[in-house]
Amino acid sequence: MQWLGLVIRFVVSALVLIVASWLSPGFVVKGGFIGALVAAVVIAALGYVAETLLGDRISPQSRGLVGFITAAVVIYLAQFIIPNFLSVSLVGALISAFIIGLIDAFVPTVLR
Repeated sequence: MQWLGLVIRFVVSALVLIVASWLSPGFVVKGGFIGALVAAVVIAALGYVAETLLGDRISPQSRGLVGFITAAVVIYLAQFIIPNFLSVSLVGALISAFIIGLIDAFVPTVLR
């Protein structure tokens, strides 16, 4: 059951990235759903590393300014790990972090 929850989380995260890609200028997910799924995994891994290094205070779920900036930095850095699947400008990272935060408020991607 735990694996099913993890798969559902990444599928929902990939769909959220696709929606953010449609709404955000400067944020492009390449490769369709598979590209979005790869990007979701990389962004989740980078977010985990950032939370491990900097503490829970920087978590995007804290809904604070620090969490927002951290989410934008994680999204921006992900493009360097998977350049064939993700292309992000600085402004695109900020806008997409905002859009993803809004979507996450209604459709949470973290298992609660």
